[in-house]
Amino acid sequence: MRDIRLQVMWNRLLSVVEEQARALVRTAFSTSAREAGDISAGVFDLEGRMLAQAVTGTPGHVNSMARSVVHFLREFPVETMKPGDHFITNDPWKGTGHLYDIVITSPAFHDGKLVALFSCTTHVVDIGGLGQSPDGRQVYHEGLFIPLLPLVRGGVWDESLLRMVRANVREAVQVEGDIHALVACNLIGERRLSAMMEEHGIADLDELGAHIIERSRAGMEAAIRALPQGSWDGHMRIDGYDAPIDLRARVTIAGDHVAVDYAGTSAASSYGINCPICYTEAYTAFGVKCIVAPTIPNNAGTLDAIRVTAPEGTIVNALHPAAVNARSTIGHMLPDVVYGALHQCIPGRVPAEGTSNLWNLKLGAGHGMTGTGGGGTPFMVTTFHSGGAGARPRQDGLSATPFPSGVRNVPVEITETIAPVVVWTKELRPDSGGAGRQRGGLGQVMEVEHRHGAPFGIFATFERVHYPARGREGGLPGAAGRLSLADGTVLKGKGFQVIPAGGRLVVEMPGGGGYGPPEERDPAAAERDAAAGLVAKPLMQLLDK
Repeated sequence: MRDIRLQVMWNRLLSVVEEQARALVRTAFSTSAREAGDISAGVFDLEGRMLAQAVTGTPGHVNSMARSVVHFLREFPVETMKPGDHFITNDPWKGTGHLYDIVITSPAFHDGKLVALFSCTTHVVDIGGLGQSPDGRQVYHEGLFIPLLPLVRGGVWDESLLRMVRANVREAVQVEGDIHALVACNLIGERRLSAMMEEHGIADLDELGAHIIERSRAGMEAAIRALPQGSWDGHMRIDGYDAPIDLRARVTIAGDHVAVDYAGTSAASSYGINCPICYTEAYTAFGVKCIVAPTIPNNAGTLDAIRVTAPEGTIVNALHPAAVNARSTIGHMLPDVVYGALHQCIPGRVPAEGTSNLWNLKLGAGHGMTGTGGGGTPFMVTTFHSGGAGARPRQDGLSATPFPSGVRNVPVEITETIAPVVVWTKELRPDSGGAGRQRGGLGQVMEVEHRHGAPFGIFATFERVHYPARGREGGLPGAAGRLSLADGTVLKGKGFQVIPAGGRLVVEMPGGGGYGPPEERDPAAAERDAAAGLVAKPLMQLLDK
């Protein structure tokens, strides 16, 4: 009966954090939270261990936030926390990897007693500096750095801090609105947790928290012990900013844990594509867990069974003050690197490589940005879009679907409502998915223009332009991505670039790799692809050539 009672409360706790996350989505001002779900939310014990996370959110936010709460506790010990307190940071090394992610951690009280901590994150539309570009050379170039600070004390907001934020960002209303939404999110969590504890007649989370962590750790360890034991190596070469980057991982399955070591990975870049270790840990753990134990809830018990190391100064363990704005460029590739190793020991369980890197359109204009002394209405907008995912061992890859980030594509109508742009084209990109027994997911094509014909800029952070997603087990690679103007001018995959007055931006997103020999594809499936316009010709005709 005890285990049943604890399981009921565990399920209820998961509902609490999901409502916490939904409150953030409903009240946020920016499209990254409201439309794309680029957030995280969770509840923690008083030692900073994550007990439950919301399903709504991204692995990079959730798993790095899971480690960030301990930093808050070192700065603000639990015995100093009072009702109505909320603490804030966007420190890339103590938060979730770059300045655009604001983390707020708050104490939760029940009957006057501190019983838990709630934490949440969202990606804001602007944080000042150079904008959403990888062109910075140090974190100081990238915007406003908020150390671990009190935001609200006893219900009283620090207006001086908010004034500092407003003075340093281009979209002050959206950014401040998101900060208020983050606080509201944690308040909802506290309210729902208190109601749950009242209903079940418990005064603290000690017993429930111990049960969650112990059961999750035991389940994770059992799943790991069932795998082949040993070490395997994975390697991937990607575009980088000004030179190719080699990502190397040695995956060791050893009894009760999986260790991933990134020794041999390229050194940190001079540009803002570097990845702090917290973000490396987040996506590595997510990649491992997807294969090893996808059904076990994500919390401190499961995360502790995945141990990630990387030499300091590599691009996956960049140290302060490295520029880290586009750290997702590297972090999102790490599950594919790990899968290259896992495929060797558990073949038939991991997908082919996908686009992985998000092809978000980060657009903006304003004084000095486009070289026109103004260039029309200033704006900053991020609209989330994706290339194709890799084919799976027994299913085609998903088209225009982000893996591993899990964010949603933003409807073009939303973007056109909040920014002076027109999206003329948004469609699947034929023949972009790698051929195979299972076809890779397709990328998409978008064409964007300024509504009034003014120049505007794109903060490009794109991968898979020079090194497309590789197939697996004989599957062919997906198509490479391409960024250009409608007149044929080719743009770089990374860095801020201006679309001239009257120009149209053309974005061709990469496809995922195929799985298995193309000649083994079901002819009926190949014909369906051709009939739907996903490929130019039936696969068998292509093979005959």
